[in-house]
Amino acid sequence: MIVSAYYRCSSACTGLTMALIAAACNVAPARAEGMLDTVQVHGFLSQALIVTDENNFFGPSSHDGGSLQYTEIGANLSFRPRQDVLIAIQGISRRAGADDSDFEPDLDYGLVDYQLFSSVDRTLGIQLGRVKNPFGFYNQTRDVAFTRPSILLPQSIYFDRTRSVGLAGDGISIYEQERLPNGTLYFQAGIGKPQVNDDAEKALSTTEPTLDGQISIISQIRYEHDGGRIIAALSAGRAQSRYEVDSKDSDSGTFVFQPWILSLQYNEDLWSLTAEYALRKRSLSGLNNAQHNYDITGESWYLQYTRRFQRDWQWLLRYDVLVNDRNDRSGRKLAATGAAPAYSQFAKDLTTGVQWRIHPQVLLAAEYHHVDGTGWLTIGDNEGETDQYWNMLLFQASLRF
Repeated sequence: MIVSAYYRCSSACTGLTMALIAAACNVAPARAEGMLDTVQVHGFLSQALIVTDENNFFGPSSHDGGSLQYTEIGANLSFRPRQDVLIAIQGISRRAGADDSDFEPDLDYGLVDYQLFSSVDRTLGIQLGRVKNPFGFYNQTRDVAFTRPSILLPQSIYFDRTRSVGLAGDGISIYEQERLPNGTLYFQAGIGKPQVNDDAEKALSTTEPTLDGQISIISQIRYEHDGGRIIAALSAGRAQSRYEVDSKDSDSGTFVFQPWILSLQYNEDLWSLTAEYALRKRSLSGLNNAQHNYDITGESWYLQYTRRFQRDWQWLLRYDVLVNDRNDRSGRKLAATGAAPAYSQFAKDLTTGVQWRIHPQVLLAAEYHHVDGTGWLTIGDNEGETDQYWNMLLFQASLRF
């Protein structure tokens, strides 16, 4: 089953969010005790060991017994100053090889959620602050290992090497929930400034340009039928950033990322079948050197089967496919220019893994990947030659409170 999380929480804040919280907390002293009863504090910690036979993923995984450079630490806080107002914040400190800041604390999300209207059949609300983007099934809760079906999410859609581009945005979001006779319909749409960090800048160009997020939009419509037995969602967005080349010849343009994601899931008591398909349009325009401008549409999809057994165990089997350019699926056109190997433009990943919840607060997981291609391989960990075919083993221990 997927975990919906429009309102999961944390422990760090931007100036805007702090001001919003201060305003929301300006309530009469007589109500302070009731507000304290709604306070919830949670946290999580995950540590992984990654071993590869070729290439590196999240650190020097192909050397000296593997890499321990994949760690996630987070804490969250939520409370209700009024029945129709929720304050939720989450801070995270993360290490993911050379392509991520080394344990630098960051605000994962921090928002004020106000329910404008709520009845038996309908809920309408608004969120203000840093809001997690509703991409696919897993983006809003991707940092918490207990909400993921595997150690790594399908990399064709939930990129880790350019994680910041679609993760969250600072702005405003509206949501509506309609409770129908046989199911529930959800809608969410937002506008704001995306978080674009060093990971995206490194992946876009060898010159490591500077990206400055501009006003962007994101939306999702999701339907859950028969108590979540069937779930379908359509996500769409447009993230725009100013692109500045750091060179003697100052040059700038506009980078636009426009994804469309169709998500489907079927659930039974002991098993689930999940599939997601995405079209990813990426364009760069306005540069003085026209040869550096481009307009490319990529394609991604995966099919995933999960089986639950003995109450605390889950087994997963998944096939995940990424194509960077639908007009050059094999990568041969790019390879002919000498820019990169053909196999850098795609990745076909066959994954199997298990999870064991030995305690409600403790999760152990292991998984194996056989990969053809390096389309989602982390950039900073692989500065030399890479291999087309490679294998990866991951082991992870996770705690929560």
